[in-house]
Amino acid sequence: MSSSKARSSHTEMYESLLSVPENDEKFESLHRVEAVYDPLPERRDGLIVSNRQYRQQYANLYYLRLATLKPILSAHAERKWASIKIAGQKPRLVMNTLNVKQGEVVWIIGTCFMDLPLKPNILEDVAKDHLHVAIPPREKYVGLDGGEVVMLEDESGRIRLVGGRLLEEGLVTGCVIAVLGSENGEGTFEVVDVCLPGMAPQKEVEVDENGEDEWIAVVSGLGLTGHEHENLQTHLLAEYLTGELGTNEDQLQARKISRVIFAGNSVDALAKPSPTDEDESTVRKNKKYGYDASAYNPLPTAAFDDLVTDLASSITVDVMPGPLDPAIATLPQQPLHVAMFPQVRAYSGSTFNAVTNPYWCSIGGNTFFGSSGQTIDDIYKYELPTDLGDKLTMMERTLRWRHSAPTAPDTLWCYPFQDRDPFIMEETPRVYYLGNQDSFDTREVEGEDGQKVRLVSVPRFKERSELVLVNLKTLECEVVVFDVEGQVA
Repeated sequence: MSSSKARSSHTEMYESLLSVPENDEKFESLHRVEAVYDPLPERRDGLIVSNRQYRQQYANLYYLRLATLKPILSAHAERKWASIKIAGQKPRLVMNTLNVKQGEVVWIIGTCFMDLPLKPNILEDVAKDHLHVAIPPREKYVGLDGGEVVMLEDESGRIRLVGGRLLEEGLVTGCVIAVLGSENGEGTFEVVDVCLPGMAPQKEVEVDENGEDEWIAVVSGLGLTGHEHENLQTHLLAEYLTGELGTNEDQLQARKISRVIFAGNSVDALAKPSPTDEDESTVRKNKKYGYDASAYNPLPTAAFDDLVTDLASSITVDVMPGPLDPAIATLPQQPLHVAMFPQVRAYSGSTFNAVTNPYWCSIGGNTFFGSSGQTIDDIYKYELPTDLGDKLTMMERTLRWRHSAPTAPDTLWCYPFQDRDPFIMEETPRVYYLGNQDSFDTREVEGEDGQKVRLVSVPRFKERSELVLVNLKTLECEVVVFDVEGQVA
């Protein structure tokens, strides 16, 4: 991991931009590298909701999740626990939780359910409507004194789990696990060990060691408002990616970036227009059916349209929606409609791609998977308030659970799928990134069968002014910091 800085300073300009050219000096045009791209339609199509209906229940989603992961867990648990004995007993599989007998050493498979004291529920929503009092969102679902109850649920019913082993796993509602233990006299299941599905299979990639480096840029949390004095770092970002900023060395680096991914919150859809004297003195009336058209602010999307149009003329751009973007809030978030971007829509399908959140693709043979942040941010709320919140560890857990959004639909909004659970990870990516985080961080993790994954936490650009670059050959990361002297990012 290394970092470099793109500074707006006179010393860098003197190097080449203001120097007198030599008589025999030649200026060759730079060509951007092109990495092979595959949208992975088998993954993408599962995230597209073509016919949106909300009359169905969420029970099918949990059933499909358990039915898909149960055979995988059964095979893993059999290998893990086949040769052990506890109190002289060899454990056996019990298919239904209701068939567990007291004192018998067994292992069972089910979906984890966390009953947490601060977890939101529908009764609070009803109280909010009747009392007209906004209940503030909670940063954690667990109090300082704990108080959580862990249960395992399958088609037959639920059984409560106890034991210190559970605390080591960082379990959340929705993850499918196998537990080994026995039922005690109180009717609870004392857990001795836990088995997870483990990482899914991973595609092998042939790396050309002699080829030149190729990079993918990932940025999140631009938070454009469209105000006249938008921060300078955003303009420097665009100039850097198009090769218009910096020295010859910077431009040679920029030409190796074949693609840029905007990982959500590119605009601040909640931003209000800058007030003017006329606005402040005018009382808006004539609201038709309670709708005030003047309340809509088109400036954020217009500013982002300008930015992406400049980029798309030089580099391929993938745009993911985020919680602050003008997109549906439920996961998977559908691609932003091109009608909101009248300029860049001319590049749609070529160098501009509006994609889903989460997002699967293959670049240079490497499978990329990313989220705009909601999936892991919700898992973070299941941690104790004293926990510092290592987001990379939580990302690793989702890989070993084989599920990218286990807390959906319980505490994370999602569409009630009836025929599939698109968040099940049938393949292990080589790069797994998470947008809109507090700071940059990266780590490589390894699976039981040799899978290797580069985890990347991408910071909010509006706060950190940082662009993350991922090397397609080595999967190492670099950070470009847009630091403007005399201005705070």
